[in-house]
Amino acid sequence: MSSDETTLDIRHLVVVNHEEQYSVWRADRDLPAGWRAEGFAGGRQECLAHIGEIWTDMRPLSLRLRDQERAAAEAAGEATEATVAGSAAVEAGAAR
Repeated sequence: MSSDETTLDIRHLVVVNHEEQYSVWRADRDLPAGWRAEGFAGGRQECLAHIGEIWTDMRPLSLRLRDQERAAAEAAGEATEATVAGSAAVEAGAAR
């Protein structure tokens, strides 16, 4: 039996870390520090296919959160700028 055939018969787990990055890990081995079982188990290729379906945003969680915060801050800044501009226009009209 080739090593490829042996590898195909081994049960694997989909694992995930604190940054929501996914990997495949042999089920007969202890999980590495910082990783936890995601809940899917099967052959290596099945696990890789599962990861391909669920891991649609490859950015680490910390980067996704930072991008969301930046977008929210920019949106709040634009809203504030529009409010200030609108108030200035109203005041200019009242002064006439």
